[in-house]
Amino acid sequence: MAKIAFDELRFVVADDNAHMRRIVRTLLRAFGCREIYEAEDGASGLEAVEAYSPDILISDITMPIFDGIELTRMIRNPEGCRHPFLPIIILSAYSEKKHVIAARDAGASEFLCKPVSATALYRRIQNVIANPRDFIRTKTYFGPDRRRYVNPNYSGVERRIGDGSENIVDPDQVHIEA
Repeated sequence: MAKIAFDELRFVVADDNAHMRRIVRTLLRAFGCREIYEAEDGASGLEAVEAYSPDILISDITMPIFDGIELTRMIRNPEGCRHPFLPIIILSAYSEKKHVIAARDAGASEFLCKPVSATALYRRIQNVIANPRDFIRTKTYFGPDRRRYVNPNYSGVERRIGDGSENIVDPDQVHIEA
């Protein structure tokens, strides 16, 4: 695995808990990150994304004004946000499957349970940088391909049949108004 140049990355950390923001900031600094911007709710998180053009957003799932799921949906709207391809790591103390699925279906790139460990955070960051998933556009979804692994031998009833309702999106071909 290639080494991550944290000193060249810009992060926005959105969490309503100041202590958790401090923990994440401390871990990012320990990794070598120099540019970390903080937001205390979803609205200021969206403002920070627009103002600082981060390389990665780390967002809590539960925040005031609007939560991490709503923030992710707003960012994944190519008509409403200048950074729809931004890697988003959702943090949550809620590890139940329904929360993971909600984050995935909103367009989160990764999901990380609290309490946060340095190793787990590093792995999520490494994954969004070294192994980014293709972005998909369907009638009801825009974001990273929700399928982690493609099994060409799978032939079950849930297998997608390339009916044209999904398209891989090339970030270089999407025009976003500045």
